[in-house]
Amino acid sequence: MNKKILCGALLGALGLAQAAAANDFDDRWYVTGGVGTVSFDDLRNLDHDFSAHLGMGRFVTPNVSLDGELYYTNPEQENIDLNWSQYSLGLTGRYHFRDEGDTWWPFLSIGAGAQRHEAELPAFTDAGPVDRKGSNFYTQLGAGVQADYGRFGARAEVGYRYDFDTDAGANEDEFGDTIASVSLIVKLGDLPEPVEPTPVAPVVQEPVKTCADMDDDGDGVNNCNDKCPNSQAGQAVGADGCPVPLTIDLKGVNFDFDKDALRADAIVILDEAVSILSKYPQLRVEVAGHTDLCGPEAYNQKLSDRRAKAVYDYLTGKGIDASRLAGPNGYGESRPLEQTDQGFPGCKSETNRRTELNVQN
Repeated sequence: MNKKILCGALLGALGLAQAAAANDFDDRWYVTGGVGTVSFDDLRNLDHDFSAHLGMGRFVTPNVSLDGELYYTNPEQENIDLNWSQYSLGLTGRYHFRDEGDTWWPFLSIGAGAQRHEAELPAFTDAGPVDRKGSNFYTQLGAGVQADYGRFGARAEVGYRYDFDTDAGANEDEFGDTIASVSLIVKLGDLPEPVEPTPVAPVVQEPVKTCADMDDDGDGVNNCNDKCPNSQAGQAVGADGCPVPLTIDLKGVNFDFDKDALRADAIVILDEAVSILSKYPQLRVEVAGHTDLCGPEAYNQKLSDRRAKAVYDYLTGKGIDASRLAGPNGYGESRPLEQTDQGFPGCKSETNRRTELNVQN
């Protein structure tokens, strides 16, 4: 067998192992070296002898390894002081009976390759012994145990080799040899750092909007309930979204007798009016002041002016634009809500001493 062809096949097989996809087990390349003994077939007439071997391999699955291996032995022929050498190069596959985390485990092996024999024959010429050289195919079965200690490991194996030596010059062309060996294993490189999984951003589902979530005209009524979808933003509308008449009743804004200062109860009512005017920015109102029927009419007119001015100033001070306020206008005693006597004290009426906001639109 041509040794170049065998070497090419061996390297090709190891290359296929190298091209395997990334694995989640220790698939680093390793080198091996060791010694052993060979018990040759009796038909060879060879003494048992030591052997040496080198190899290189890797695991291609968690339980299967492939090794390219080179063996050499140099026994003596029985009763004849002549040289006999044997070289072998082959590929061995091993199935390992192991689980993750095992420190040592058994295995079975099967291999094949080529051997080269170089022997001196007991026939002489003037130049010395006659040489016989030849190459042949072999197969091998074996079993053993293997240990793993991180970067280093060890292997002990016993195998039976079938040697198809058709050039032996004997009646037999097939021989069986027993090989026992121990090996040291050295792994190359370091294990890659574990890759942290890339966090996957959670998929946020955008809420599906319905008419209940939308208010196209901005009137505060959702589209489902809005029967007047074209109302103006800030316009006074009812629960159905349609415009409704709006009045602001400030009848509770009353004044003490002959006074124009705002009372505490009036401030509370005016703050409610500010809230309404802020909510409906299109609303315009007149600020109107009134008095009771006591006193001269001219005096009451000026007093009503001052009362209207007090409310006007309070509203503008709270941010209500003056363009939205008509007045302030004083109406004196001309618009009483409650008729009373003209004489004192019957003319006194708190209901009449008031300021009103009259809606203008």
